[in-house]
Amino acid sequence: MRDHESGNRIKDALLGMAFPRRCPVCDEPVPMGDGLICSQCRTKPQYIVEPRCRRCGKQLMGEPGESGAGEYCQDCTRRKHVYDHGYALYDYQSMRKSIYRFKYGRRCEYAAFYAQDICGRLADEIRMMQADSIIPVPVHASRRRSRGYNQAELVAAELSRLTGITMYEKLVKRVRKTVPQKELTIQERQNNLKKAFNITSNVVKLKKTILVDDIYTTGSTLDAVALELKRHGVKSVYFIALCIGEGM
Repeated sequence: MRDHESGNRIKDALLGMAFPRRCPVCDEPVPMGDGLICSQCRTKPQYIVEPRCRRCGKQLMGEPGESGAGEYCQDCTRRKHVYDHGYALYDYQSMRKSIYRFKYGRRCEYAAFYAQDICGRLADEIRMMQADSIIPVPVHASRRRSRGYNQAELVAAELSRLTGITMYEKLVKRVRKTVPQKELTIQERQNNLKKAFNITSNVVKLKKTILVDDIYTTGSTLDAVALELKRHGVKSVYFIALCIGEGM
């Protein structure tokens, strides 16, 4: 066993020299010994901290660490969500270039850093969810073919490995190819996602699940997936997103 582990470490080191891992922030090769992110970029990501919305996790107005702000952002005060609650790791503006490269530039290796960062920053929150499953928000088959992967699934797989929570990557299927959400109003987003997802197998045994996605904007996509899961018997649906915008 020790010889096998030693061989794997040597193999990883050789691969690292031949194909150096890219820093998820600056995209330059990570120097040997720096880990998953170069030392110069460790302080650059801006994390969502308290006070944050108790529903969607957006950063609320106030100094970091304060707890006296309102419990919910204006978005969550005005509308109800199907999901129970969730958390985002980064402020969108600080990591938008990183997420773009991850999503469209085939920087799949970023997933390991994102998942490690999630577990480092949100370990207590994940533990309190007591989830029995992790489900990546699916992309349509045509989009997966053109992109080559589902970015949410890459992060979910790493989270599953680190937490021991089983990932069900094929349980929810995106059956409608929807138009991009970013240019739509909230109502248009909700209409756009109607009947977009389908449950492909029995989920009766699942009680609490964590959805994983890359960017939280209005929560419409997460609500649409959560609705299908709850229709099929899942009691609690939480989420973890990599990025989220500013709250009010």
